[in-house]
Amino acid sequence: MAQSPDSIAQRKKTSLIGSLVSALQTDEKAKGKKKEEDKKGLSRKELFDEMLMFMIAGYETTSIALAWSIYQLSKHPRVQQKIKAELIQYRCSQYLSLDHLDSLIYLDCFINEVLRYTPTIDGTSRTVIVEDCLPKSGTRLYKGNQVLIPTSALARDARHWKIDPDLFYPERFLNEDKNHHPYVFLPFGSGHRQCLGQNLAQLELKVILARMLQQITIDDGGPEVNGGGYIQALTIMPKHVGVTVEFN
Repeated sequence: MAQSPDSIAQRKKTSLIGSLVSALQTDEKAKGKKKEEDKKGLSRKELFDEMLMFMIAGYETTSIALAWSIYQLSKHPRVQQKIKAELIQYRCSQYLSLDHLDSLIYLDCFINEVLRYTPTIDGTSRTVIVEDCLPKSGTRLYKGNQVLIPTSALARDARHWKIDPDLFYPERFLNEDKNHHPYVFLPFGSGHRQCLGQNLAQLELKVILARMLQQITIDDGGPEVNGGGYIQALTIMPKHVGVTVEFN
């Protein structure tokens, strides 16, 4: 993908890879002679291991999100055509630059709606480290308690969404629900323990979907093979996804 000088400079400042490279030890041989507690920065092996972990850790959830995206595209041709129109509007037919990707706002909304409507995980948990009390219910939380955060339920809670949360509607992120409560949509968690790979996962989804929809149209394969449903384990995987593909 083509990148403008400004895009390169900005992403170097904020990217995970840039942060890891900045943490490399300046003199690895000299650092190797020091005690562990006196070492600063990452060795080249540690950097490689970290990068490998980030790539592998994001594989399953991202591939599941892509499968759900294909399913939703097959069920919502209006949405698919709107994404295609956006790709044409911003002249993405020849190549995709990072500046082009940043312009694809409706595609961002679609990805967010897929993650909200058909999340890849049901929830997450946190360990209480400081005793606290919930202000409305008076429930006491003690140090060491495990607290379940039902992220998928929050994403469908009608009290927090202006547009019917049981409706698949990407435009909600452009209009009425653009300024939703920050803790009702948590596909990557939040705070200091949020997913480190969220920007990479979102970029992967956006590039793959954009390239795919430049080349093909996805149609519903019929109720016998494209009936939906899911299989839930650690992740929530689509059960019956059967689509037809028409090359443009």
